[in-house]
Amino acid sequence: MKNKIFAYIRVSSKDQNTDRQMDAINEYCKSNDINLDERDIYTDKASGKNFNREKYQALKINFREGDTLIIKELDRLGRDMVMIKEEWHELTKSHINIVVIDTPILNTTNKTDLEKSLISNIVFELLAYMAQKERLKIKQRQSEGIAAARAKGKHLGRPKAEYPSNWNEVIPKWENGEITAVEAMKFLNLKKNTFYKLTKKLRNEKRNKEIKKLLS
Repeated sequence: MKNKIFAYIRVSSKDQNTDRQMDAINEYCKSNDINLDERDIYTDKASGKNFNREKYQALKINFREGDTLIIKELDRLGRDMVMIKEEWHELTKSHINIVVIDTPILNTTNKTDLEKSLISNIVFELLAYMAQKERLKIKQRQSEGIAAARAKGKHLGRPKAEYPSNWNEVIPKWENGEITAVEAMKFLNLKKNTFYKLTKKLRNEKRNKEIKKLLS
């Protein structure tokens, strides 16, 4: 049976675009006279925290000894250094060739077993370590940025829910039992969680006013 060539693409969420990876894979195939069938391109829109991804697992089932896997970057396999290392060794142990477009020195195609061993045990260790270190740096910078923003009194996270313009018209009707909560949500154009968040906020505001009256 003729050896096959597969490509794997991964983005972390459904709203992320895969074009950058797809373009790189198409360009690599064109430059190396590789005919990559569209059905042999597997794409996951999922976190890289583990390998329990539908398309990646389907890809592994189709692998046969001597096949080649093309990825744009090393971290498309996963995020964690130890996890990537284990997966890499599993693939190479199964005699799957790996092409990392952005890091050609990692490519195992047309390499002897000794060369493959040197690649995985030396270069791969170094690059995986550097990738992990960079991720830790990014997390640290994010934490420092959040701390600095909070120190300046900036609000972080989702915008606070605000009362709709017709709130004072609709809510009294709901409170008096003239309309249901579902009807109130429809009139206010609010989702269920936002509606109840705002009604809770309203109750708290009323209670605080009553407490202030008693204390004044």
